[in-house]
Amino acid sequence: MPCGRKRCKNFGPEDIKGSIVAIVTPFKEDGTLDEEGFRELVRWHLKEKTHGLVVVGTTGESATLSKEEKARVFEIALEEAKGKVPVILGTGTNNTAASIELTKMAQEMGADAVLMVTPYYNKPTQEGLFRHYEAVAREVKVPIILYNVPGRTSVNLAPETVARLSKIRNIIGIKEATGCMKQATEIFRLCGNKFRVFSGDDFTAFGLMALGGHGVISVAANVVPREMARFMEACLKGKWDQARRMHFKLYPLFKALFLETNPVPAKAALALMGKIASPTVRLPLAPMSEANLEKLREVLKDYGLI
Repeated sequence: MPCGRKRCKNFGPEDIKGSIVAIVTPFKEDGTLDEEGFRELVRWHLKEKTHGLVVVGTTGESATLSKEEKARVFEIALEEAKGKVPVILGTGTNNTAASIELTKMAQEMGADAVLMVTPYYNKPTQEGLFRHYEAVAREVKVPIILYNVPGRTSVNLAPETVARLSKIRNIIGIKEATGCMKQATEIFRLCGNKFRVFSGDDFTAFGLMALGGHGVISVAANVVPREMARFMEACLKGKWDQARRMHFKLYPLFKALFLETNPVPAKAALALMGKIASPTVRLPLAPMSEANLEKLREVLKDYGLI
């Protein structure tokens, strides 16, 4: 499904850095895709200087989107980004054949990279994880970013397995979302400087950047894109005192956006801010409770966002 993306600038792995928003997928109140709302979100992020987009990841509710819906969201993101920032498309599933199919589609559409979550529910061994990613990488040329989030998948991609995978030419990095600095340190130690490591948790972004990270794939960037971009720019430039101050300033917002399961609070925040028409999430996710919504509202007021 051509979108003209290949006529635009192509980004290399070295261009994927900084604050990369794990962008939400807005829905209308009836649960269907809000295509125009999504276009407006992408345009806002470009205006706010977000460094990159991750589309149809965890925050984009990939688990409840059909293949056709994913293709449409991919297409809109690529059309609107117009080669101004890297666009990373989420193609991970718990089915290797399906992951290959989605990744081939993303490659054909012109993705700068793909983000592939570890297979969930199946609970593969480390050898199974290695073979899963190896099989996908063998079928495509598009750069692949691993995504390790054991709190949601029930499987942990061990640093030793990451090191094995890092030797595959088009596996370029990892979104590390264990929240464990010990594991992150092992990845840096075993994989070397060329392998790109991104924080998968806003809470750990400062620490991971201090270890040598390349950026954050961020939930908070949905709500404060410009601030997260400045935060990551400070880290990348080694301005650690400034970055530390920004980390502490943003920390209450990081907490508020995880009062309930992501992306429920992020969508609620965007709706309160008037950036999306509805905070609708798809079942089995449920709307934010009134008590937590009030807590979120107070934090957004403190930041001057509403």
